[in-house]
Amino acid sequence: MTTQQTVVDDAPVHVDHRARIEILIAIMLTLFLSALDQTIVGTALPRIVTDLSGNQLYVWVVTIYLLAATVSGPIYGKLSDQFGRRPMIMIGVSLFLLGSLLCGLSQEMWQLIAFRGLQGLGAGAIFPISLAIIGDLFSPRERGKYQGLFGAMFAVASIIGPALGGFLTDTISWHWVFFVNLPLGAVALVVLWRLLPSVRHPEAVRSIDYLGAAVFAAAIIPFLLGLTNKQTGDWADPLVGGLILLGVVLGAIFVWIESRAAEPIIPLELFRNRTVTGSIIATLLITFGFFGAIIFLPRWFQFVQGSSATISGYQMLPLMAGVLGSSVASGFIVARTGRYKWMTVGAMLLSSVGIFFMTGITAETPVPLVWLWMFIAGIGIGPSFAVFTIVVQSAVRPRMLGAATSALTFFRQVGGSIGLAIAGTIFGSSFTAEVPRQLADQGVPQPLIDGFANNGGNLQGELTGVGVDLGQQILNAVPAQARAVVEPFIGQIVAGIHEAFSLAIANAMWLAFVGAIAAAIVVTLMVPELVLRRTTGDADATQPEGRPTTIPAME
Repeated sequence: MTTQQTVVDDAPVHVDHRARIEILIAIMLTLFLSALDQTIVGTALPRIVTDLSGNQLYVWVVTIYLLAATVSGPIYGKLSDQFGRRPMIMIGVSLFLLGSLLCGLSQEMWQLIAFRGLQGLGAGAIFPISLAIIGDLFSPRERGKYQGLFGAMFAVASIIGPALGGFLTDTISWHWVFFVNLPLGAVALVVLWRLLPSVRHPEAVRSIDYLGAAVFAAAIIPFLLGLTNKQTGDWADPLVGGLILLGVVLGAIFVWIESRAAEPIIPLELFRNRTVTGSIIATLLITFGFFGAIIFLPRWFQFVQGSSATISGYQMLPLMAGVLGSSVASGFIVARTGRYKWMTVGAMLLSSVGIFFMTGITAETPVPLVWLWMFIAGIGIGPSFAVFTIVVQSAVRPRMLGAATSALTFFRQVGGSIGLAIAGTIFGSSFTAEVPRQLADQGVPQPLIDGFANNGGNLQGELTGVGVDLGQQILNAVPAQARAVVEPFIGQIVAGIHEAFSLAIANAMWLAFVGAIAAAIVVTLMVPELVLRRTTGDADATQPEGRPTTIPAME
């Protein structure tokens, strides 16, 4: 006689409940430090580069960190599948803390940049392996509740970071924005060392794909540098289009190498799974649209509304609140129901509504209304970030969980970089085209309009700085004998430039609304739904796509 087995919570790795919670807290603490580092350093960076006389290298303090983290992430993920999560995440956290210590001790700009790269190498392990550990410790359904909390860590870091960075820099020293990581990171490291099981998969080949790792790094670095340079250059510039093309060519070589490697860094078999491939594409598109949409909002608050850098950070809180609340809530919904597809599609539709509203932003739009639009967009974005990690982890076998999670994280970062580059291009060309139109609408005389139009591509760089009086800046740039002619129109010129800036942001929003989010919805509709179970194992990776999986019956 056949009876149905009772459903129980199960996970690939078994530890007692107390140890599991302590590991979870340690993982959340390391994620918080990694997220906090990005927001806290941003506030202190102007003082840092001034003290170290490195204004011309300002951007590299951020770029080197992101490059190192992005390139190393997939490599750490694969190695954690082969050699265990504990040694890999401990290496990552240790490198992050060592980099933090050395950054705080830096006396020259080249030292800070080098040690920020070391920090990035550590950070590259933290996020993907943390998500993989959650996949190890919790059953497919239960993962949702805890991975939703990870989104909360990033939101909290976004809230605390700017204020803490400013406080430490102003009252103690900028060195402490790095030293603050050390005691908290040390606690997390001790907990992980004591409690995290060193799980290995005996069937995994103990070999490292050195060639694949080297070519992967050689492909991604020029690709990301080209996208970064696009913010100040043209697509035809060798340092933009040339680097991107080099990255694409090396990427094709990397795929060829991986197809022949015994134990590839990024297993190509992942992409034969429709659920994994669809989830990765949807995540890339969502991040593409999200970054393309929201990256300019702090500049709108600072340039058009006159907010300080710190205040503009807090004006982003409605967006973060939406992301935080919906990310946590979606995790609990998935844990309770085991389903996610239509919730994710509905969330993306909601985010498209919020971004659609933002396509109507002008210089006169009330700030509370912009907050409302941001909150709506955030509610829609939150589940997308949380749920696709659960989906990918449930669609692969435990031995590939680290590689799959890091691949998803990698394409999320690449999507953000591509979205920023393309949105920046749309913003720049729109701003240049709109300035003459908006000045004419404000009644500025044509000779003055022609003077701005003749500046062409220099408009964005010269007129969109923050923290200065724009009207006074324009007057200072006018020859002394012509100031009496220009001064009566300064108010109208400033109003026209602010409106052109706002409309350029609105045009960038259309990229996110029409292109990225709409495409992500279509892709998500095509992704088969796996009904998440309360048990795990290799059966999870082989169940028929889109159909519930039952627990084997007992005879």
